[in-house]
Amino acid sequence: MQRLSSKDLVTILDLSREDIETIFETTRSQKPLARAHELPHSHPNRTLACIFHKPSLRTRVSFEVAAQQLGAGSLYITDREIGLGSRESVEDVARVMSRFVDAIMIRTFDHEHVERLARAATVPVINGLTDLTHPCQILADVFTIEESLGGIEGRKVVYVGDGNNIAHSWINAAALLDFPLVICTPRDYEPDAGIIEKARAKGNLDLTISHDPKAAVEGADVVYTDVWASMGQEEEAAERARIFQDYQVNEALVARAKDEAIVLHCLPAHRGSEITDEVIDGPHSRVFDEAENRLHVQRAILHHLMA
Repeated sequence: MQRLSSKDLVTILDLSREDIETIFETTRSQKPLARAHELPHSHPNRTLACIFHKPSLRTRVSFEVAAQQLGAGSLYITDREIGLGSRESVEDVARVMSRFVDAIMIRTFDHEHVERLARAATVPVINGLTDLTHPCQILADVFTIEESLGGIEGRKVVYVGDGNNIAHSWINAAALLDFPLVICTPRDYEPDAGIIEKARAKGNLDLTISHDPKAAVEGADVVYTDVWASMGQEEEAAERARIFQDYQVNEALVARAKDEAIVLHCLPAHRGSEITDEVIDGPHSRVFDEAENRLHVQRAILHHLMA
């Protein structure tokens, strides 16, 4: 069984382009078998630990089901049990868990905790989301684009919304996969400059930062959005709704993209805010294909990292 070039998946930049192609090749071969309940149990007697500091629908269910479909077990662990970085050091948690399980997935706030966990652990560590990046989501998104449009190379991807962890992971993906990326945000909500700098150093990044949604989506192959206020930003929700009101992905905005353009959203969606019902339920939407592909892509990631 082929391993990836990195032990861990903390950000997409941990992978090579060849690693991503390997993950997608496995995803394509496993997906129909999993849908038919015929996927062989290739990873019996292995265990995935899932650490959650943030609640989740897609991340928890998709990772736990993915592990079970491979024949592995999974554990749901909250910070009450661990007290990561408070009750016990991140490094001690990593060393102990490495003796118990075969891989660790963590969904948390502080990106540094994931980096420290990965450095100290002797088993693979997978970033299920931090405030800085969301690599598994964007890998599933890219796979969805390849399924829908036949490939991502050269396709114009336009992200409309907050310069958050989703935007950051799109920047990392663009550095490796040769497609033009437009990040369209209000002023003062642009993506982190350090993320852009690291991505440019890693690959050939074709990135445009825009503040005009109508101009940004002209000729787009993919229009992508996310919530305007993420977990932990609830107190800013009203102010962000005012600032982002012109950044809604609605039928008028999507009409400026290519006729065959697809619309993606990582979910959960605040319908009527960043996206309208007519778009998320409309003919351009691949949002629920995208959600399903979290399962299939993450299963392929586990398949290789727990080899």
